[in-house]
Amino acid sequence: MSNPVNVLLVDDQQSKLLSYEVMLRGLDVNIITATSASAALGVLLKNDIAVVLIDVCMPELDGFELAAMIRNHPRYLETALIFVSAINISETDHLRGYDAGAVDYVSVPVIPQILRAKVKVFADLYRKTRQLAELNRDLEERVAERTAALKGSTQELLQSEQRRSLALAAAQMGSWECDVANKRWNWDEGQARIFGSDTPAKEFSLASLKPLIHPDDYQPLINLVNSMTPDSATRQVEVRIVRPTGEERVCFVVAAATFDMEGRLTQIGGVTLDITDRKLNEQRQELLAREVDHRARNALAVVQSIVRLTKAESIATYTKAVEGRVQALAHVHDLLSQARWQGADIGRLIADEMAPYSAGDTACLLLRGPSVLVDANRAQTISLALHELATNAAKYGALSEPTGKVSIAWHIEKGALRIAWHESGGPPVTPPARSGFGSKIINASVASQRGGNATFDWKPEGLRCDLTIPLISAEGITSMKPANGAAPAARTEPCNLRILILEDEPLIGMATSDLIEELGHSVVGPFFNIAATRDALAGELDAAILDVNLGHDEAYPIAEVLADRGIPFIFMTGYGPESLDKRFRKYPVLQKPVVRETLAEAIERFSRVLTAM
Repeated sequence: MSNPVNVLLVDDQQSKLLSYEVMLRGLDVNIITATSASAALGVLLKNDIAVVLIDVCMPELDGFELAAMIRNHPRYLETALIFVSAINISETDHLRGYDAGAVDYVSVPVIPQILRAKVKVFADLYRKTRQLAELNRDLEERVAERTAALKGSTQELLQSEQRRSLALAAAQMGSWECDVANKRWNWDEGQARIFGSDTPAKEFSLASLKPLIHPDDYQPLINLVNSMTPDSATRQVEVRIVRPTGEERVCFVVAAATFDMEGRLTQIGGVTLDITDRKLNEQRQELLAREVDHRARNALAVVQSIVRLTKAESIATYTKAVEGRVQALAHVHDLLSQARWQGADIGRLIADEMAPYSAGDTACLLLRGPSVLVDANRAQTISLALHELATNAAKYGALSEPTGKVSIAWHIEKGALRIAWHESGGPPVTPPARSGFGSKIINASVASQRGGNATFDWKPEGLRCDLTIPLISAEGITSMKPANGAAPAARTEPCNLRILILEDEPLIGMATSDLIEELGHSVVGPFFNIAATRDALAGELDAAILDVNLGHDEAYPIAEVLADRGIPFIFMTGYGPESLDKRFRKYPVLQKPVVRETLAEAIERFSRVLTAM
């Protein structure tokens, strides 16, 4: 007499499912197919299955994850799971599959005879197991030793439940069932652990569930359940759980509904997977990727600014100057990397920067000061300033003669790092006729960006330079003055725009100002922090270019004022447009490093906007 059993085929490719059905034709089995893991779980929740044939590689949940979820359900602890793989399976993958509950593997291309033989063996075993179970139930009614047998069976069941609970806990999963008609719930310890609830399942109700679901997710969840029909009875959804302690967890829920002959919903069952840790890891990875991209683009923009602003009388001199400044940035980057970007020790930073100029003669350098840890921005400022001072000393000052000496001393005073650079023993010093690029870098980095001060005393016996760099944020930091030393004059021609620049990196701010002036426009600033920019907002402005990240601050307060006044502006940042505050995503974004042509196009858009106003 025919006694067909159910065989479930799971593969996301319909063609493969058809081929497996053809191969298994003629066996005394009832073939059921599913094209996704969620569909397979729906079938399993409503049917008794003897054998499950699972494709290893599938979207959403792969074969290993599906097998683990099947094994963790009490109805399918003994169901035969056979993996089908079109890729080479390593020994590790075999072990992973067996840990997930697989009993065998079939490789592609599938040999029909082998597949039929494996399925037939497990189908027959399932039939015999079911028949034996029926015989055992009959025998237990007539055998006097039934009590002892039941005790043994109960112990095995408890052990199995313990193993299942451990597996669910390790995988952060739980299973549940809801008898809709009788309003009864049933779930395992894993489900209770995920919800953080100690309410017994028999006392649980829909009203008890509502406080445990995030308010924004509860009604969509109810709507999802109400949308289930006999023809579409499986759903999967991501939902936020709010535990009684207030802790929020993110879960992936797969549910399948059962309907009676009249189409009424009678039962819903499913599994819950806590994916909070995975979500947090994804968010951390996305944040890290954005931060790495921002730092890389900012570094390229700094190097681009060095290349643009460096002046020299020959190509060789120019190349040497650029290489030296880039090398100074590389030195401080190495120090920060070794300290995981927590800061750099000022003593080592100074020693590394001055090492190439001592030529092995430590007598020409005198370094003294305490151990002080400075953050990344201040470390870059100090490195560039010392590089410019050392380069000047090697060309014209104390380090240009064998008898010359340089003393560098530093200490902390009133919350600020004070560095004293004193030269002696070199050729007679005369003050320079004009301020060079090195002095501009020092003034921009130290005096403007950090709210500190840089003083130069060109004594005949040697240069004395004192740097003051606050180690805490300072309010009222002044901006760099425009090139002519005065506020921008009133605009007399429509093409001459007054453009405000807010950029916390002085080299980028200087280079951007240089480009804007080349294009025939006036620069207001550049400014390096919000406090210094506020006063400029009261003056006449036509447009603005804003960096987003300003160290510990962001440029959005300035953007709000500009938007309220109807002044057009763009963001110039190392971050992508998706990282902007959603209030300002309609505004243009220039990603660093910015070339002359791109900046010119942006300013041309400013002109068109102003003309249309």
